Amino acid sequence: MRLLIIGTLDGQIGAASKIAIDRGAKVQQANTVDAGMKLLRGGHGADLIMIDVALDVAELVHSLESERISLTVVGCGVGNDTQAAVRAIRAGAKEYVPLPPSTDLIAAVLEAVAEESHAIVHKDPRMAEVLRLADQVAPSEASVLVTGRSGTGKELIARYLHNKSKRNSGRFVAVNCAAIPENLLESELFGHEKGAFTGAVARRIGKFEEANGGTLLLDEISEMDPRLQAKLLRAIQEKEVDRIGSTKPVKVDVRIVATSNREMESEVAAGNFREDLYFRLNVMNIKIPTLAERPGDIDILAEYFVKKYTEANGVDARPLGSDALKALRGHNWPGNVRELENTMHRAVLLASGDEIGPDAIMMSDGEISSSLGATGSESAGDGGTDGLVGRTVADVERDLIIDTVQHCLGNRTHAANILGISIRTLRNKLKQYGNDGFTVPVPGDGERPAP
Repeated sequence: MRLLIIGTLDGQIGAASKIAIDRGAKVQQANTVDAGMKLLRGGHGADLIMIDVALDVAELVHSLESERISLTVVGCGVGNDTQAAVRAIRAGAKEYVPLPPSTDLIAAVLEAVAEESHAIVHKDPRMAEVLRLADQVAPSEASVLVTGRSGTGKELIARYLHNKSKRNSGRFVAVNCAAIPENLLESELFGHEKGAFTGAVARRIGKFEEANGGTLLLDEISEMDPRLQAKLLRAIQEKEVDRIGSTKPVKVDVRIVATSNREMESEVAAGNFREDLYFRLNVMNIKIPTLAERPGDIDILAEYFVKKYTEANGVDARPLGSDALKALRGHNWPGNVRELENTMHRAVLLASGDEIGPDAIMMSDGEISSSLGATGSESAGDGGTDGLVGRTVADVERDLIIDTVQHCLGNRTHAANILGISIRTLRNKLKQYGNDGFTVPVPGDGERPAP
């Protein structure tokens, strides 16, 4: 975890830094927004920014967005200045931390950001074989291509390779090739000089230079435009990059791990991906099986996510009932582990009674697993399906969506993540419910109502 603190925090910076360092974070500090942005442009990456709310939080958020630097911003301020907290959230900060800092609160914020949970939870022999292969490959300098369907955990394996490698003291830097527009990806990878193109307000170090001495993850590399693939191949072969607008190449020392959810041989045959680059990346291939192909992982992952979201949401702990587990095992999980995680998050929020029953298992398509039928105590009215029988799926979905938005204090983005739907779908449904006369929570955490 790399933490960048912006501001002096009225002398509290030392205490906040010490707590973060004690929790394993690497801390940098800058007095102003401009100084903080200069550090980020210079390749001094961060996973989280904590900024004094006395500074211009909106300017920081705008600068990050305009320069395509994706980081979580947390506002900090001395005392319980409610108005300052509200202004920070409205400006784009995700949380507000009052100072002097609480050890537990700082730790919770750090854990929430780091909690892309890099632990790989598994029990199935097929996943154990994947990790055995990763253990063998990790200490080498060989490029690795990790393939598998969306949601199987390709980035987790990439991080696992880095953590088990000789480069684990260096940085792990990830670039999502599918999320960055083609005309901006070159700058993201290789960097640029000031004035190299419209919007290049200052020199920016690219991800290759930022990852120097560490590992560079090229996520979903099969989405990269073939013209940029040629420049990527040269950078890997020559171990140097050319910043846009510069005439002097820069030497880099990185290990490449790439991922794809496509059949790469087919992409090469179709002319969508360069064969020479494919062979350069595919020195070793690690293929991750789908969740349906590793059914032994379903129970242990479900229990892991139940524990995770029970603690995150501050709700009563409930075990997974046998009928709920039966429903989970019977689903084919097209969205793989990511779909299972979202399903268990919903289940934690929906559950009632002494255990999580099948009535709380709502799949991403809106199907409720209680269609398997109520048995035993479930039909006895003790928190089983009797609260849902006679209601339409649309009614249950509406209550789930509204309750989840209320639980998230009106934050549409958080609620959409929990529900496993897009923010656009959530807003459209809330607009429909409002038009139908239902009370819809007002937007919270600085979010503005959809136009």
